[in-house]
Amino acid sequence: MVASTDGAEMTDGIYLTWITMALAGGVILIPLFKPPWAKANLRAFNDMFRRYWLHILLVFLIFFWKDTLDTLDRIFMANTQLEMTAWVYAIEGDLVLWVQQTFKAQWLTVSLTHFYVSGYLMVVYVSIVYFCYFNDRFMADRVSLCVFFIYALAVPFYLFFNVRVTGDHIPAMETLAYDLTPEINDWFERIDPFTNGMPSLHIGIPFGVWLCIVRWDDDNRWTKYRNFLFVYLVVTCFTIVYLGIHWFVDIIGGMIIAAVAIRLTERYNKAVWNVLDERTLNARLATIVTRPHRVSWWISSRTKKLVNAIRHPSSHETGWAIIIVVVITSSVIVWDMTHRDLPVTGVEAPVGAVAADGWLVSLDNRSEEGIVLVVVDLSNPDDPQVIPHPSLTMNALHDTAGDMVAVANSTELWIMDLNELAKEPTILPVSSPTNVKIGNSGLGEMVVLLVEDGKLRGVSRSGDVVVTPSLQDEHVEVLNLAVDGNKLAMVFTDNNSKVRVGQVGTQGFVDYPLNVTAPVEQDETLRSWGYIIDVVNATVVDIDLDERWLVATVNVTATDRLVLIDLETGTSQLLSDPKYPAHDPAVGNGLVVWASQWHLNPVQPSEQFEDHEIWYYDLEKNLTEHLTEDLVDQRNPQVTKDHIVWQEVEEGSVVSTKVHPRNMQLQPYSSTSLQVATIILIPLVCLHIWKRSTEASLKEAGESSDSIDD
Repeated sequence: MVASTDGAEMTDGIYLTWITMALAGGVILIPLFKPPWAKANLRAFNDMFRRYWLHILLVFLIFFWKDTLDTLDRIFMANTQLEMTAWVYAIEGDLVLWVQQTFKAQWLTVSLTHFYVSGYLMVVYVSIVYFCYFNDRFMADRVSLCVFFIYALAVPFYLFFNVRVTGDHIPAMETLAYDLTPEINDWFERIDPFTNGMPSLHIGIPFGVWLCIVRWDDDNRWTKYRNFLFVYLVVTCFTIVYLGIHWFVDIIGGMIIAAVAIRLTERYNKAVWNVLDERTLNARLATIVTRPHRVSWWISSRTKKLVNAIRHPSSHETGWAIIIVVVITSSVIVWDMTHRDLPVTGVEAPVGAVAADGWLVSLDNRSEEGIVLVVVDLSNPDDPQVIPHPSLTMNALHDTAGDMVAVANSTELWIMDLNELAKEPTILPVSSPTNVKIGNSGLGEMVVLLVEDGKLRGVSRSGDVVVTPSLQDEHVEVLNLAVDGNKLAMVFTDNNSKVRVGQVGTQGFVDYPLNVTAPVEQDETLRSWGYIIDVVNATVVDIDLDERWLVATVNVTATDRLVLIDLETGTSQLLSDPKYPAHDPAVGNGLVVWASQWHLNPVQPSEQFEDHEIWYYDLEKNLTEHLTEDLVDQRNPQVTKDHIVWQEVEEGSVVSTKVHPRNMQLQPYSSTSLQVATIILIPLVCLHIWKRSTEASLKEAGESSDSIDD
């Protein structure tokens, strides 16, 4: 491993180590796998890149393409939770768990983890390089195209038929490779969405190369490499199951797409390399420059040929037309599912926003009217209502719950009914409150809870005093307040590492200490960055709660950690990676949402990870997903029954409020695309089937005629 005090360099160092191992292993094995008559020398490498640069580029494009696909897949999965893992588990049960538990050994885990990555990289790179290095263009054409087709065939499965790694689904199964060390875990989390199980490319690509050799190596020059691939496949099948990554059906899926890719390669190999052959490509480029009339003639002839094919299509043209319609329609749906968060209309310069029970209430600093209140019914977000208040300031406090909104400046509290905003608000005096929350008395009456001079005070809508929990020591002040219904959670100055939970109308509290202890390996990584971890003096930064759960961010000096507490059992757990900062937690309606600076190394921060991304944890499914992945800073997420709301921030100021629907509802343009595609596909499929049948009949008639003539 490559040691470094920089966490990013450590994880990158691991990857560089694996690549070095893969490339070095491939070079070392050249004499073993070379054709019997070939010679290995350094000059051949120069010839290889000169003769086969497009072949090599084609394969490397797959890995650049993978980064984009993985980003889409993460967001698509978070938005749709469209996965087939439960079905796979129903088929296999705990078979993979039996394999892991039967053979589990530390030496096996370590060796197979390195084999899993570096062995795969070696086979993928070397499988192209060997054929190019020894100038076997016949095999190089087919193998590189086959690898490309394998990955292309896997893309629809990775987007629409997500299968999670076994260690994420089976409770007793461990992701041995991913959790071998914190550095390895960080690297895998950065590059792998953990939902691309079916099909397994660790099987698909080497199996496809093996099939290419079996299919086209007529003179057995690649027999040794073919045998090596067979052994590699056997070991890899065991490895990906043992390490808690793949299911057995993933292996079958990889083999199937490899077999399909062979058929596609056989059919399209000539057409592709007639165009991309490096030996003729330079001549074509020269022709474009020196003989433009030749180019015009070629374009004209190809256009006429295309028009003729459209006017009199064969099964080839109709088949491609079906593929094009499906790809375009799928792309529209993927775009829709990965761009579902929409800005709130009617807000010019938002100061802050709160959301609850289907309502979004935002303070807006307007150029003409000053600070106003913008109320949005999330079921009809395009019709915001603007409520001016002449005494509102940038520091005004506001909250909403049920059908009620409360807004306070330093001297007055306004209480309004969201269903009757035209009515005059109830106005009550206050004394410089630092927090305002809406709850209820437990008897159905809505109440407002305020923190004034460090003390909690409750008032009803009519201004009556409401009993609230308090401490005996008058010198102790409230630091944090969260409210859900008649339940409230508070942090006091006498012990800011503990959360106290009480109820409106009562006096007592139940104390909930927070366990923020992380695995030793995670703490060691923080210490390697030069940070001090102080769990003993940890302080609660922010809290939220619902009927069953309490969530808090806790500062341990090195970072802010996210803790989830079960209020029924008192047990707590860390939700996010304890190395990286988590902020603005909120819980409700079955989700925990927060803003996280995922993979931020505070020593040498990368721009990619400096901004906050929105994450959520599904309490029922026990799954964590991140909803955004970009370079925009997103803060203050909130969750309602049907929506997730957050603010986008630039230079410390809120610039927009985004509303993300939780239900999987297509936008009108997606629905229209599906409808149009359905109408188009009906005649296309019928035409394709008819053409295939007609062509098959003519072919059989021709073969019969030939046999009679013979």
